[in-house]
Amino acid sequence: MENPDNNESVESKRYPLLETIDSPADLRRMSTEKLPAVCAEIRDFLINSLSTNPGHFASSMGAVELTVALHYVFNTPYDRIVWDVGHQAYGHKLLTGRRDKFDTNRKFGGLSGFPNPEESPYDTFTAGHASNSISAALGMAMASELNNDKPRRNVVAVIGDASISGGLAFEGLNNASINKNNLLIILNDNDMSIDRNVGALNSYLAHLNTTRAYNRFRYRLFRLLKKLHLVTDKQKGFIMRFNNSVKSLLSHQQNIFEGLNIRYFGPIDGHDIDRVVRVLSDIKDMEGPRLLHLRTTKGKGYKPAEDDPASWHAPGLFDPKSGERKHDSDSPAKYQDVFGHTLLELARANDKIVGITAAMPSGTSMSIMQEQLPSRVFDVGISEGHAVTFAGGLAKDGMRPFCAIYSSFLQRAYDHIIHDVAIQNLPVTFCIDRAGIVGEDGVTHHGVFDLSYLRAIPNLTIASPRDEASLRNLLYTAQSADRGPFAIRYPRGKGSNPDWRTPMHEIAIGRGQRLVDGNDVAVLTIGPMANKAAAAIERARRENGIEAAHYDMIFLKPIDEQLLDEVGRKGCPVITVEDGVRDGGLGSAVTEWMNDHGYHPHITRIGVPDMFVPHGKVPQLMNLCEMDENAIYNAIVQANNTHKL
Repeated sequence: MENPDNNESVESKRYPLLETIDSPADLRRMSTEKLPAVCAEIRDFLINSLSTNPGHFASSMGAVELTVALHYVFNTPYDRIVWDVGHQAYGHKLLTGRRDKFDTNRKFGGLSGFPNPEESPYDTFTAGHASNSISAALGMAMASELNNDKPRRNVVAVIGDASISGGLAFEGLNNASINKNNLLIILNDNDMSIDRNVGALNSYLAHLNTTRAYNRFRYRLFRLLKKLHLVTDKQKGFIMRFNNSVKSLLSHQQNIFEGLNIRYFGPIDGHDIDRVVRVLSDIKDMEGPRLLHLRTTKGKGYKPAEDDPASWHAPGLFDPKSGERKHDSDSPAKYQDVFGHTLLELARANDKIVGITAAMPSGTSMSIMQEQLPSRVFDVGISEGHAVTFAGGLAKDGMRPFCAIYSSFLQRAYDHIIHDVAIQNLPVTFCIDRAGIVGEDGVTHHGVFDLSYLRAIPNLTIASPRDEASLRNLLYTAQSADRGPFAIRYPRGKGSNPDWRTPMHEIAIGRGQRLVDGNDVAVLTIGPMANKAAAAIERARRENGIEAAHYDMIFLKPIDEQLLDEVGRKGCPVITVEDGVRDGGLGSAVTEWMNDHGYHPHITRIGVPDMFVPHGKVPQLMNLCEMDENAIYNAIVQANNTHKL
């Protein structure tokens, strides 16, 4: 039998410094000479932990020195660190009292894979979607001013070069430039998002340069002039604009941040821990908004990740010594790959089809078309709202845009869907990936709201395939249908049919399909939940003799009224099943239709309850939400027994 004390001793020998850090206060008691060794131990810990318990790897590896420096220089959690997205926050979790629980990361009931204020006071704001850190941190900085916090509370926003291209980040920068605040923005520039970063801003950041000597001289000069009462804070803005103009003239380079009156420092090597600590110490007490530009390497410290950072964003299981990744079987295919290959087939036959993605070509498999027809695929970066309006513009002048965005990210473009597509009834197809419960990424990534938030929009067709062949047919229907916007939602992960490359045909809009007939109970499903329902229906028939009918509705909008009328005339209990919130989705649509048409069956709605779903494996979360096969079976039996009383 192993001795737990011996195991603890082995861990202490492997991580002699990290094992002594239970909070950032412990880190701050160390000398700066020990910080490089702390960084090395964090990287080794992450490599060994994430090789067996997968998560977001490359981003956290690249942000180690930044993380250590922030907690070393600032008095966290009194001082606030606001992480953008949160992919890079694993080192932060290790330093803030969660090292011994890190083996539960992304597991049901364990640590969240993203910063979560309910988990720790060091997690100052919910993270998971890009570009919100500057706005949130600015709000905190202004709140500190209004609260007159003493001592001064420093607020730091940490944002990547991909996230800063998002519209919300620019709105935050603009607001930071006009309000009195002491916000510090850290730009973690690794020239990578999940896929390679795109856009003019990325090119600009790659060439931007401001010398340390210049910044030191300017800061000291301002302090001297202020001490001699030759300049005031009121005149600071004028002097800053004048200095910026002189610097632009001399360097032949304009600085977008200083153009917004935000002091710019950098770029500096984000892996030089001594320099990062020194610069942060120098600028932390400055007044006014500042931006520190760090250049880092995604996957730093692990050569396979440095060489291929996109693949190592979230690599799954891997051998920590060889770097060999353990791939799942390719059969059956993932829904995203069925989409990608099918879209390429359609695009080759229809030269009006174009593809759009918001920084996720590989995540959505839009990369399949991008590789073959690069001139007809547009990666717009982390700009979901722009992606939708851009698609609207393409559609207005005769193109057939297929806009592939994760369900939870499409929420950010809701107004654009209404204002820039639906009102004009434009033929944009929204390919909604990762719809439904997605698993370990948790509350910020579950795609459970789209059926509900889209159903209220006029002119919009909404459909969900139950399998891979249905997805192909819906995509074919969308590109050939003479109608306006078309939304197709499909889940994360694999389908059920290895032989999915079937001939495509058009599906009648607004028509569902009766899969099984029966008169005891009617089960109405949409999307791949049909497979769970089919198993539950067969079990109820086999074990209880219940003859339940099964209808795959396919379309939420327009809903198949003929099928609903058939169900209403049966007079039996109705059960609706959907992988989304049950308020506002299929269950609500069926209930409303039955009430409007004089039918009053007992309706049981199975879907995500009125709660934010945590992280965990999909089967665990389906069980938690009472949406799995067993829950559907129990609902069938209960509905039948109640009806027979």
